[in-house]
Amino acid sequence: MSRIWNFSAGPAALPEEVLRQAQEELLDWHGAGCSVMEMSHRGKEFGSILGQAEADLRELMGIPEQYKVLFLQGGATQQFAQIPMNLLAGRSADYIVTGSWSKKAFKEAQRIGNVRCAATTESSGFTRLPVAEEIKLDPFAAYLHVCTNETIHGVEIPAERIADTGVPLVADMSSHILSRPVNVEKFGLIYAGAQKNIGPSGVTLVVVHRDLLGMAPLNIPTVMDYAVMAENGSMLNTPPTFGIYIAGLVFQWLKRQGGLSGIATVNAEKARILYSAIDDSDGFYTNPVDPDCRSAMNVPFIISNADLDAAFLAEAKAAGVLGLKGHKSVGGMRASIYNAVSLEAVQALVAFMNDFAKRNG
Repeated sequence: MSRIWNFSAGPAALPEEVLRQAQEELLDWHGAGCSVMEMSHRGKEFGSILGQAEADLRELMGIPEQYKVLFLQGGATQQFAQIPMNLLAGRSADYIVTGSWSKKAFKEAQRIGNVRCAATTESSGFTRLPVAEEIKLDPFAAYLHVCTNETIHGVEIPAERIADTGVPLVADMSSHILSRPVNVEKFGLIYAGAQKNIGPSGVTLVVVHRDLLGMAPLNIPTVMDYAVMAENGSMLNTPPTFGIYIAGLVFQWLKRQGGLSGIATVNAEKARILYSAIDDSDGFYTNPVDPDCRSAMNVPFIISNADLDAAFLAEAKAAGVLGLKGHKSVGGMRASIYNAVSLEAVQALVAFMNDFAKRNG
């Protein structure tokens, strides 16, 4: 059976090289006589896997020593609560709401403590970023939370629009982490679920500045305290060992692609080809997002005649192109073109889209 062209939003495509290496090492990892899934997380073998994964990630992202790298569990959704648990410290925090995920983060944080919405674009259907005069920041906030790429709505904050506001910046980068270079020092905390660009679901990455550790109240669960997890090298309890192993293989694969600069060049070309197909379709396909903040990872689009949606998805599946149905909250279509989605895959998608439009336009 041939592999599909996988445009799923997550769990998403993984590099075939990584899958084949994991397959080869599945029964016996480097002479250990067992799978990574079977080995003790306290043993030297897994210790070397974890240590190499962190070292490669630090190299890829340029993570300075004053930041701790944590491999946690619970997904980004757990971080919606864990962040205010650790960082509020009896104060207030600001949230900029630009899509479903930042809205959920804000709503969850409200359950924990005092947070405020500093700006929202919900009235515009989450199709743009807020302009400067719409953003009302508290200069004394414990932190400012943003989602730098909204998976559902396809809105991405360009790197040049991430500015210093004088308070720690906390960013959900789940759906575009490792897709382009990032200046880690602009952020107090970066977090991401693994199942887009890092590896399989089950691993949650947190990169946090040392100055933000140790502020959690004593009444939160120990496993939710960043400082405790950092002190224990992400191993207060059993970590998601196999997921970390796969993430480490992905990091090595990214290094072979020329690092984040190299993969960003490929990603930009994939996005250019797909958005051009949408924009040049004479209105058969449309993308609702302001061109200044279109995501390079998640591309929602609408077919001019919604009655064709079912046929589009059925014919795409028959052509081996899967994962295109838009999120239930917005409808339409969405193609997620993460790092492991090849240029060839995007070209196959565009060829199908052009043919479908020609036959149904």
